[in-house]
Amino acid sequence: MSASDVSRTGQIGNVLLQVEHASLTFGGVKALTDICFDVREREIRAIIGPNGAGKSSLLNLINGVYTPVAGTISYRGQVRKRMHPVDAARMGIARTFQSLALFKGMSVLDNIMTGRTLRMRSGLLAQALRIGPAAREEIEHRKVVEGIIDFLEIQPYRRQPVGMLPYGLQKRVDLGRALALEPQLLLLDEPMAGMNLEESGGEAGHVPLHPRRQ
Repeated sequence: MSASDVSRTGQIGNVLLQVEHASLTFGGVKALTDICFDVREREIRAIIGPNGAGKSSLLNLINGVYTPVAGTISYRGQVRKRMHPVDAARMGIARTFQSLALFKGMSVLDNIMTGRTLRMRSGLLAQALRIGPAAREEIEHRKVVEGIIDFLEIQPYRRQPVGMLPYGLQKRVDLGRALALEPQLLLLDEPMAGMNLEESGGEAGHVPLHPRRQ
């Protein structure tokens, strides 16, 4: 299906993200050169390439871990030369990581709850003490998290420390934490890497070596 076909069916919306001629270097190493693409609302885009091609570096540019040495990145029409990761999260950009960055000693539920932090209105002290409105607010956020746990089918592990889980289940928790932000733009970095066929829910196959739009 082409982009125009999808547009006519009403499945995609306005441009959400615009990357124009973005380049990134590390010393004398060119990680990314003149990258251009856009992502629209309700659209899925894939970045496909071999190890070391710069896929993670590109995602790091989008959510503010790195700053492009050339080019621009626009989000909802606003050009940002420099975007800090916390600003990206506040604007509705969430991501998973190729190398898991979970809190291994915390439970599955608590790890996913950290994805709700920016949506909590109560102060840090009130949250820690769980008093007054903060207690009621936490109950509401936990309901959202429990729904994500059900969606990802990890209910039996909700109270287990993440560090005790198999890698594939940890990847689901990482995804759950990103979903907890209720993002407008979700960046998935190697979401199936390291999973076996049962964990990924699919069969082995080949994928094209060029970006494509769905």
